[in-house]
Amino acid sequence: MQNDAREFKTVRPPMTMTNRVPKLLAAGLLVTALVSSVGCSCRPAAAEPPMPGRELYGSCVACHGKHGEGNPTLGAPTIAALPQWYIVGQLHKFRTGLRGAHPDDYEGLRMRPMSRQMASEAEVEAVATYISQLPVQKQAPVLQGGDAVAGKTAYAVCLACHGPGGLGMEQMKSPPLAGQGDWYLFAQLKKFRAGIRGAVPGDVTGAQMMPMSKTLADEQAIKNVLAYISTLPR
Repeated sequence: MQNDAREFKTVRPPMTMTNRVPKLLAAGLLVTALVSSVGCSCRPAAAEPPMPGRELYGSCVACHGKHGEGNPTLGAPTIAALPQWYIVGQLHKFRTGLRGAHPDDYEGLRMRPMSRQMASEAEVEAVATYISQLPVQKQAPVLQGGDAVAGKTAYAVCLACHGPGGLGMEQMKSPPLAGQGDWYLFAQLKKFRAGIRGAVPGDVTGAQMMPMSKTLADEQAIKNVLAYISTLPR
């Protein structure tokens, strides 16, 4: 008697955002002390066709909002209309540990596993392109006590990288500041000053921002410059 030779292949259902997002959101909401140890469960690069940016963005909505408007309660900044090159750069920092690895960077720790939802470079580019094409969502200022006139003078040290209108410069890898929530910029400046952000070897732009953040003498000086930035149109 001759046995039939048969080849069996494992049939895997197609990856969709419906079956990927719940798993990723659960990882993103783990206790921040454990987040840094969460491994990447991404599928292998090029294992499947890249997902479109609109669908990939579905897992970002819970924190950043449907329109990329951000959510101060969750510490999520507005990301709508940020330059594509900047979004790609920051996602790579989160994915590689250049950003979001410090134990005191709670929001960054939450972003690290979320940044790894993209299974390939093509998907990183796709979601960044989608976000960059969302309409601008300017956040209203919430900080009180800032002096915009004094802040305009202090902003002089920011001009070389972020530009006179606070719109950022690709050649300097500096993001737009105009339109961003003042609460978020305040938090990031404090992180740079404390070494929570920008201290990891290899984070070139972060290392540049650390000393620049310290040109602002105290929290009042920070509020002043942010009060001025809030007057800039986006």
